[in-house]
Amino acid sequence: MIYLKTLLNVIDNSGAQVAECIKVLRHGPRNFAKVGDEITVVVKQARSMNKEITGQSANNRVKRRDICRAIVVRTKSPFIRPDGSTVRFDDNACVLINKNGDPLGTRVSSVVAKELRELQYNKIVSLAPKTF
Repeated sequence: MIYLKTLLNVIDNSGAQVAECIKVLRHGPRNFAKVGDEITVVVKQARSMNKEITGQSANNRVKRRDICRAIVVRTKSPFIRPDGSTVRFDDNACVLINKNGDPLGTRVSSVVAKELRELQYNKIVSLAPKTF
């Protein structure tokens, strides 16, 4: 479960490394996010912007203190799937997106939960090397 002020690893190549949750979006009375939920984050730590970075334009990269939207792709808190199995990841992770729901980065570097496919985040699932 992702609450206010929770730190998350950013697993795409948008330039951010660590982000902090500042708002959970699209949730009525609940104040936490789980896998597949949209949150608003502020970038706490970002990669340095070098001239050697290729494959992505500099204006698409995020910097420290930027406010972005993100999708939660992994949580440390265990959750139960409809088949009865319990899943728990090693860390909390997210992927930065724009207002249309498209990912800001062009790669996802790690495993994402397979619940994202059922929630119609097909672009994030296709960029990920593996779903679990």
